[in-house]
Amino acid sequence: MKKILYLLLLTFICASCNDMKDKPEPRNFPENTNEKGKMYVLSEGLYHLNNSTLACIDFDERKMDFNFFAVKNGRGLGDTANDMKRYGDRLWIVVCGSSQVEIVHISTGKSIKRLALTNQNDEPRYPRAITFWENKAYVCSFDGSITEIDTASFVMKTNIYCGRNPDGIVAVNGKLYVSNSGGLDFPNYDSTVSVIDLAIYREIKRIKVGQNPYKLQSDSEGDVYVVSRGNNGTIPAVWQRIDSKTDELLQTFEDLPVGNFVIQNDTAYMYNFDFITNNFWFKSFDCKTERIINERLITDETEIERPYSISVHPSNGNIYICDAKNYTKNGTLFCFDKNGRLRYKIPQIGLNPNNLIIVE
Repeated sequence: MKKILYLLLLTFICASCNDMKDKPEPRNFPENTNEKGKMYVLSEGLYHLNNSTLACIDFDERKMDFNFFAVKNGRGLGDTANDMKRYGDRLWIVVCGSSQVEIVHISTGKSIKRLALTNQNDEPRYPRAITFWENKAYVCSFDGSITEIDTASFVMKTNIYCGRNPDGIVAVNGKLYVSNSGGLDFPNYDSTVSVIDLAIYREIKRIKVGQNPYKLQSDSEGDVYVVSRGNNGTIPAVWQRIDSKTDELLQTFEDLPVGNFVIQNDTAYMYNFDFITNNFWFKSFDCKTERIINERLITDETEIERPYSISVHPSNGNIYICDAKNYTKNGTLFCFDKNGRLRYKIPQIGLNPNNLIIVE
């Protein structure tokens, strides 16, 4: 559920079960890999179907386990896993539909702790995204709350609140930046980013951005970049830059309707997908000069249906695109070299793959 409008959940739920039956494809370990260590791929599944998965690709052993978490733990991951971050030797996985955070040992795949995120009435908060600051994890949830979790003791407290249906979070300079999407109030989206000062533990400002803000990331200079998705129709997506020193909106990038992005070494790798025309593009952007580096990041003719996430290898520059197909069939992971040419692909990696972490 991470990269798509809440509206599309209705489509997911109503989709024919027959559409979800993929034709079997070979699952041989791909050739032409140049990675070491492991790759973890999170797939959110479909809302209310309780079929999120965590896959593990072991490059050293040349093994693939597409249901890694379930095999290691004897149970499923839950319903709609929509964010995953690494902190130390652990993976922190946010599972929205199940309203929980799953903490997994990065080498064994074993669950260390599963935390339920509920309010005082034992109602689900529906967590959406996670970030870290000074040995604390911060999780934003659709009920407007921010939950702090001690990364050692797992003690939780929830006494920070922001705007409507927060959908993204990042920690910069002792502050949290939280995108208030208003996604559950379609078509009356929100258009603000909350600024929360962790020194005083409260919201100090709301910054006006584009409609339906979603993902946020920061560069080495402390600038916060935010994607606002519009309404996937008459109002286009917009990409903007916030100064974390002044908490002012610095720049709106005209003619750059980014749908999703990742920042690696001050380069933003981004794409846009038009839900009306099914057209998309991939580009790269220099966060120091604030200019496009490459107008055509993927340079060959590889066929991709619906890009759902983008990631970059921290060492060799490989670019990873997760393709969600039609959102009801298992997706494909594509690996391109740093020049944008396909190295390999892994079909049927999971249903709606949305996140990828390399562990070298």
